[in-house]
Amino acid sequence: MSARLVSWKSVLASLFVVVLVAPLFAQSNQVLGEIELIGASGVEKGSGVWIDGQYLGYLKELHGSKKILLLPGSHELAVRQDGYHEFSQKLTVRPGDKQTIMVKMEKDTQFKLPAVFSDIKMSVNPDRAAVFVDGLFVGHAGEFGGAGRGLQVAPGHRKITISLPGYQSFTTEVDLVANQKFQIKTDLIKEPGTTESSQ
Repeated sequence: MSARLVSWKSVLASLFVVVLVAPLFAQSNQVLGEIELIGASGVEKGSGVWIDGQYLGYLKELHGSKKILLLPGSHELAVRQDGYHEFSQKLTVRPGDKQTIMVKMEKDTQFKLPAVFSDIKMSVNPDRAAVFVDGLFVGHAGEFGGAGRGLQVAPGHRKITISLPGYQSFTTEVDLVANQKFQIKTDLIKEPGTTESSQ
């Protein structure tokens, strides 16, 4: 009899907690504002997105569990792709509001491909990580792996950084010669206390 009484008390206590906590979650969702980015073409969809200087991911993946939710106030949006001018915009986020922003990348006419290349093939986990060559964003790792795909760079000394929020960055420096094929294979290490779904 007393065991039944204890179990009913614990069930009622659990329900009480759920009733108290659920409105708190609903309230926190009303505090944040959502930014939805729409790209006109594959160029925009594969471009990297930064908010307030922090890399979030490439445009095409920033929806669902990875949608952009921001605290109310002013924020800076930057979208970058190698060979294109940076798309940037100041944002004012309001609680509970959703803003849709059309992103259009303009080709950089000053950008010139080198006459000879070195080819870097990547196998990176997670493959959504950003790839930087000599500090410039060139795409995400998934674009440079698999059959017939690789990152073409000018020969010479190159610093390559692979970065994703919630993970330790991977950096390597290589000296490449013309037509050299080079491979980078790495599993990024999670920072303590983070999960990928929160990024």
